[in-house]
Amino acid sequence: MEFKTIDEIYTVNKKVGDRFRDFANSISDAEAHAEIEGEPWTLAALVEHVSMVEGGIAKMCARMIAGAKEQGTPSDGSFAISDAFKAKLAENEGAKFEAPERVRPTGGVAIAESLARLDTTTGELAALKGDLEAFDGSAFTFPHPYFGPLTAAEWVMLSGGHMARHHAQAAALLERVRA
Repeated sequence: MEFKTIDEIYTVNKKVGDRFRDFANSISDAEAHAEIEGEPWTLAALVEHVSMVEGGIAKMCARMIAGAKEQGTPSDGSFAISDAFKAKLAENEGAKFEAPERVRPTGGVAIAESLARLDTTTGELAALKGDLEAFDGSAFTFPHPYFGPLTAAEWVMLSGGHMARHHAQAAALLERVRA
């Protein structure tokens, strides 16, 4: 999906997040912790991973936006994805990634706890929206292990895609658990 504004990213991410939360809340405790043949993570671990990644994104974005605020270059709230990120997205479409150690789940966290953590992070990201729209953060990046250096706005965009990707994965896994 092509985004033209920060607001569009946040609007889509909210819908993605709401669907993910509704789905995760539909998983029973037994289903959440069921071992799935050929899969390294349970459904609870997958939800934990999403909450861990979102937490990391919120922290990185806060640091980058703080730099942009200090620099003081205004923005009109528009969004343009970098050509390098666009190329990496196309190159990696459908690829399976291994989560870096810092965002590998323990598997011992209940879905409700992971969702509570995710709610906190969603609030933190929402609090950054105004500054993300007001200040040009294009000079501030943080590297993604597979997509390279990303701006705060690109990280926020990626967070919705990450959650949507894992929602689809979890839905397929839940079908296997319930079969």
